[in-house]
Amino acid sequence: MLLKDLIMIIISSLILIICVLISVAFLTLMERKVLGYIQIRKGPNKVGFLGLIQPFSDAIKLFTKEQTYPLMANFNLYYFSPVLNLLLGLFLWMCLPFVSVNISFNLSLLFFLAVSSLSVYTIMLAGWSSNSNYSLLGSLRAVAQTISYEVSLSLILMSFLFLILSLSLLDFLKYQEYVWFIYLLFPLCLMWLVSSLAETNRTPFDFAEGESELVSGFNVEYSSGGFAMIFLAEYGNILFMSLLCCFLFMGANLVSYFFFIKMVIISFFWLWVRGTLPRYRYDKLMYLAWKSYLPISLNYLFFFFSMKMFIFILLI
Repeated sequence: MLLKDLIMIIISSLILIICVLISVAFLTLMERKVLGYIQIRKGPNKVGFLGLIQPFSDAIKLFTKEQTYPLMANFNLYYFSPVLNLLLGLFLWMCLPFVSVNISFNLSLLFFLAVSSLSVYTIMLAGWSSNSNYSLLGSLRAVAQTISYEVSLSLILMSFLFLILSLSLLDFLKYQEYVWFIYLLFPLCLMWLVSSLAETNRTPFDFAEGESELVSGFNVEYSSGGFAMIFLAEYGNILFMSLLCCFLFMGANLVSYFFFIKMVIISFFWLWVRGTLPRYRYDKLMYLAWKSYLPISLNYLFFFFSMKMFIFILLI
């Protein structure tokens, strides 16, 4: 019986990963279409019907291009950093609760925080091992930014956790059956969205790959498959953060189409922001994390903690 369960989990995980990779492909197409219409032009529309095969032709082009290796790079780390980055990005999806058979464990949010923290190392190693000043600067920026916003993300998440007193994503579904948390915790939800933008290194917080001064940031020395893997990991993280937003404060019924529509709308928000807002100033980004979000999220945390304690004392 255990062997059958194990086989079932492996098959389910493989199907999940394949679906994630396909959805990442179509997210890139959606982004190019959205940015095109924002700039009053058409996006990709030649390859296949309405450009639907464009992402697959891009993938084939990227993976068949010649792989370049910088002469002074630390080869092993340089080679394996993008692979590890993509693996961690896909591993993150394992905490997604399945109603039926997959790995629906009780500490899924703790797992999310641990795995998303690990991806900082791959970015740092990718930038350092390239042995280029630009990529090193890009990776240092990315690491500082990610660490700063992970603190506020964790504190915002703790406010949600005090409300449900559980670390399982499945419990968020039960508690939001009648009212979504976005109505109860509106400021926290907006802070979570902005922190997620910074966490995924997206506009207006894309300092890790500031084209105007760093050419392309930590991935400047990568070409072909290495670049494609970093690219896939980034878009996979965007999709996962959109999914997490649905779970945390928009009530996620996994068996309804409405859940996936909400996920697409939040993904669209990521692309919309990219087409609309200019890049923020780096010191302002850091001030936003440490001087604004950290005190506000701490105050909310104390408020929810005291509220829970008060209810607990009343019940006793």
